[in-house]
Amino acid sequence: MDGYRTTASDRGPETADERRAGSSAPVTGRLRAVRLLPASAALAVVLAVLIGCGTPVADVARYAGYALWAVLLPGTLVFRALRRRPHTLVEDLALGAVTGLVLELAAWAVTVRLGLQSVAVLWPLAVVLPFALVPGLRRHWRPRGYVRPPLSWSWTVAGLVALTAVYFGEVFLARFPILPTGEPSRVYGDLPYLISLAGNAKYHMPPTFPQAAGEPLHYHWFTFSHMAMSSVVGGIDLPVVAMRLMVPVLSVLTVLAVAVAAHRLSGRLWAGPVAVALFMGVGEFTAAYPNSIDSWLFGAPAVGLLSWASLSLAYSQPLLVALAVTVGEVLRGSGAGSDRREVPPLGRGAFVLVALFALASSAAKASTLPVTLGGLAVAGLALAVTSRRIPRSVLVLGAILVGAQLFATALVFDFQSYGLQLGLFGNVRKYWADPQLGPAPVRAAVALSTLAAFVLNHQLRLLGAVPLLWRRRMRLEPVQWFLLGSALAGPAAYLLIGGFNASYFTIASAPFAALLSAWGWCELAERAALPRRAAVALVAAAVLAGAVLTWLIHRFSGRWAEFSVRLLGRGTGSRVHWPLLPMLAAALAVAAAAVLGLLLWRGAGRVRPALRGYGGVVLVTGLCALGLPALPLDVLQGREYGWDFAWALSGRQIEAARWVRANSRPTDVLATNAHCWQFDDYAYGPECDNYRSQWLSAYSERSVLVEGWAYAPRLVARSGGGVVAREPFWDQRLFGLNEDAVYRPTAESIERLRQEHRVRFLVVDRKAGAESSRLREFAEPVFDNGRVAAYRLP
Repeated sequence: MDGYRTTASDRGPETADERRAGSSAPVTGRLRAVRLLPASAALAVVLAVLIGCGTPVADVARYAGYALWAVLLPGTLVFRALRRRPHTLVEDLALGAVTGLVLELAAWAVTVRLGLQSVAVLWPLAVVLPFALVPGLRRHWRPRGYVRPPLSWSWTVAGLVALTAVYFGEVFLARFPILPTGEPSRVYGDLPYLISLAGNAKYHMPPTFPQAAGEPLHYHWFTFSHMAMSSVVGGIDLPVVAMRLMVPVLSVLTVLAVAVAAHRLSGRLWAGPVAVALFMGVGEFTAAYPNSIDSWLFGAPAVGLLSWASLSLAYSQPLLVALAVTVGEVLRGSGAGSDRREVPPLGRGAFVLVALFALASSAAKASTLPVTLGGLAVAGLALAVTSRRIPRSVLVLGAILVGAQLFATALVFDFQSYGLQLGLFGNVRKYWADPQLGPAPVRAAVALSTLAAFVLNHQLRLLGAVPLLWRRRMRLEPVQWFLLGSALAGPAAYLLIGGFNASYFTIASAPFAALLSAWGWCELAERAALPRRAAVALVAAAVLAGAVLTWLIHRFSGRWAEFSVRLLGRGTGSRVHWPLLPMLAAALAVAAAAVLGLLLWRGAGRVRPALRGYGGVVLVTGLCALGLPALPLDVLQGREYGWDFAWALSGRQIEAARWVRANSRPTDVLATNAHCWQFDDYAYGPECDNYRSQWLSAYSERSVLVEGWAYAPRLVARSGGGVVAREPFWDQRLFGLNEDAVYRPTAESIERLRQEHRVRFLVVDRKAGAESSRLREFAEPVFDNGRVAAYRLP
């Protein structure tokens, strides 16, 4: 992990080794080996987690080769050509890898559209050859002038990378198998659906809805194009990509991108690790265990869900961070108040990078660009008020972001809102809308406390921005206005827009909040002239406090909840808001402790004057530590309670689907009688009220005529963004033909499936219903494992 030189305000006391490492002086072989140790150690931990969780070593090697050849190499070369001059190696590699993800989308579109998947592995040559043959581009293979960080910084970032990998190993990789093999196997309910979209993207451009052959997919599907290329170029089975490789690797890339972005925008070396700690480590604050809040209706899903079950979130985060830092780079020179720092500007190539990252972000996650646009609008308004003009560069940025949003809205989403609609406080109103709650004053008090709980639950990582705003008296730089606007735009959108998918706006604001908060924390530490040893001691104390809070919440949360209800729940006739009371009571206790602590600190400062300037940074750090229990409690909850929506999936279903994949063509359409995913594997018989069966399309990588349709965009859009688990299929004539082929087959029905709908295989799940004995007269039985049978149509 190479590449940072500190500014004068960052250095503090340094060792002789750090002074040498932080310079641009020649590096001896021994020192080079020492400097590689942090990155090597972090990589070793990532590999150990992957292999320890059952990832085949051959697949790890293939994925490494794919990432180096088809993502990192072309992306880094293009990034180097676009930025003005070298700054750091870690910046080139992190933002270069994100650039590679964007280039990969174009390569996917061309190769799949032209049916050239067999030669997709060669697409990086379109970048590599020009950089090898054109004299003006050859210098980007070995740029000179990198600056290097002190080893303490490298080890800190390496430790954060390792912790990220270990966390995902605990909550995700070790919890679910790559492929279910036995009857009692379970998998998180949405993951087969996400795998099915990636399987469809291997052969369709644009992808279609695989559970209803030919149905358009108006959805943010760029994630699944990336997964498809990982499988095609790397030669890796899609379930291995989805269940093992993709999430931890992209999360590590996000960690590096956040570290790079924080340093580049703030000009402060240690803002990078601080921002990573705030972004990855400071999570939801509930003061309850297990988490009893209906999290989908309170700003964001539970920590575990947003970390790995939404693969589009894992993919979109590094793109969003890269977009934030490049937009910030342009804004950096838009106001007279910008700091003069040693971080060199990206130059005019920043506009091209903004365009690349904006286009990729637009359909990677639909919530990211609106949040970024909100921040840019705030920055533009601030510039208009302070300088009475909006610089041309800001207008160009706005045009790029709006253009990318229109591209996604028109061409990818087909102007579908996926059920999102305006509705002030629609997602949280339930906490004070119960008629049994009581008179109007009680309702008002509950409403205000609900909004306070919303802030406490999700916005702790933004606390570092408060002293920044206070000290500068709201006279911020344009890039700071941008970060602040984006950090607030997400929660504001969530409170203005109804539908549980609006929670992703809040999640999209998290990187911006972490970047601005880290900036503020570093300025606060500088103003206090906090020595290095004191800073290390403060961070260690915060970690210790987080560990103690974790133990207290895990051990005594039940008693605390009872106390909170007695303290705050009296006088109301409704219990809907009771899950919020533990965090509100904890907030009151923390506020009282903070006031008492400040008084004691002031008194201690009279005895030891050296403590006088440290109160602010200690207070902010301590308050942020309230969010540290989120991740360890997430791990404990996964171990002790398991995950909601971890549904049964039989190994015999997987066996049948993969047999069909091996013995069919990608253009073949399947038909099936499996439409329902029962939570307990049809324990209550074939009756169905959960039309979310996706296993056949997922593990066969084929489109199915009619499988499970609950996630069809047309139905989700009508339901206000919810899952339509019980509504009948929209084309009952087609559904009837499908069912007749299994239970009442005739030569005519089988022929119609084959000729009109290109069905080549009929797959029967006998737990959903046994096929007619006459089916053998019209189709050839080719597979049977007792539970699932497959028939080939003539």
